[in-house]
Amino acid sequence: MLERLWSRIKAFVAGLFRRKPPPPGRFESDKKAAFRGLLTTAPWVWPSREFLIYVPQGHTNWRKRALLVLIHGCHQTPEDFAAGTRVTALADSLGCLVLLPRQDRRANSWGCWNWFDQATAHGWGETAIVAAQVHAVHSRFRIDSRRVFVAGMSSGGALASALGVRRPDLVAGVFVHSGIGCGAASSPLSATQVLRTGADQDIMQIARDIREKTAIDALPVPLVAIQGSNDTVVPPIHAAQLVRQYLVLNGHPHADAEPNDAIPPPDRTMSTVLPDDRVVTTSEWRIGDRMAARHVLVDGLGHAWSGGDANYPYNDSHAPDATALLQAFMAEALR
Repeated sequence: MLERLWSRIKAFVAGLFRRKPPPPGRFESDKKAAFRGLLTTAPWVWPSREFLIYVPQGHTNWRKRALLVLIHGCHQTPEDFAAGTRVTALADSLGCLVLLPRQDRRANSWGCWNWFDQATAHGWGETAIVAAQVHAVHSRFRIDSRRVFVAGMSSGGALASALGVRRPDLVAGVFVHSGIGCGAASSPLSATQVLRTGADQDIMQIARDIREKTAIDALPVPLVAIQGSNDTVVPPIHAAQLVRQYLVLNGHPHADAEPNDAIPPPDRTMSTVLPDDRVVTTSEWRIGDRMAARHVLVDGLGHAWSGGDANYPYNDSHAPDATALLQAFMAEALR
């Protein structure tokens, strides 16, 4: 009798100190409006957008966490984009939260973000709405304001680039896959032509103007631009112009070394041949010991997230793994 009682006591005490499995990751949903979020292209649409938050495995509020804002492209949903990029595994590994904005089909019938909208390009419109969503997540979770990263694909990449240019105070780093520079289209009517041939206005001057108004401790905002050589939806000229824009924004000395449509001489470059004979060329520009921009050109890749789950739209299963490159970029910046 005493032995059984003693065994139960020992089992109870051991249970108190047994390490419990961490709580699993979970998605939460919400919506947020912005005072300056009205679009010039759709002023009848209320300036509010829904969003998902992924809370990583084992999350607690004991310490501040990094935040990744991941913005889907046209004909995608946040659920599709999260699954195709496998971003939950990234979040569980880094312990960061993920904010996934959702486009309203009334604002764009193709589900695209309105990168060509003049309000959005100036930092209002959908740029302001996503910024308001970041602040909303700040109010619910302990977020380190110095570790907010924004990433996106296609039109989502264009919105990510606008956030980095217009809100360098908010963003610690920008990751753009098959995207477009901030303010590339002078009007919605020119957007289709801009997609084919590149920006129709001086996006470098936009960056110069922002740099003059920005506190120097908010810069640099490092950029990673991933581009497929076979992308006919957003051709490679856009990645070149995007890199130039961020080099100007960050004050890199090579920013104006070449015409606006060309990539200036990098500080270092590397080519890698993958097992399927794809060639990945990585060029990098640095300011002292800090990265200003990185351009990753993937030979043979079309308009799709590299290394993604091909069961979801706009994902290519072949290497390199863009999500792994995003994780490495964030880990480097978080050191």
